[in-house]
Amino acid sequence: MDQILIFFYTYKEAIFIIALSIFLGIEVISNVPAVLHTPLMSGANAISGVIIIGGIILVGHADATTLNTELILGIFAVIFGTLNVVGGFVVTDRMLEMFKKKKK
Repeated sequence: MDQILIFFYTYKEAIFIIALSIFLGIEVISNVPAVLHTPLMSGANAISGVIIIGGIILVGHADATTLNTELILGIFAVIFGTLNVVGGFVVTDRMLEMFKKKKK
């Protein structure tokens, strides 16, 4: 228990910034109108694409003979980045379907 308290005391500024960014992010995202959702999702997909490229580079430079931190983080970055891009495209497609005229 003491180690946990020491950790929180040592990194209190970083924990405060993370908590503040979480609350700020929730507030900003909840007030985004539906019209702006598609361009924001496109920007998020671009950022996730950069994460995928970085993960591929990290996996390529990692030592494949041993299971090390670089290899594990690179694989997770590629998997989660790909899931985020695919999910973003699915959500963007559904949002764009809302703006199409319905056939009678």
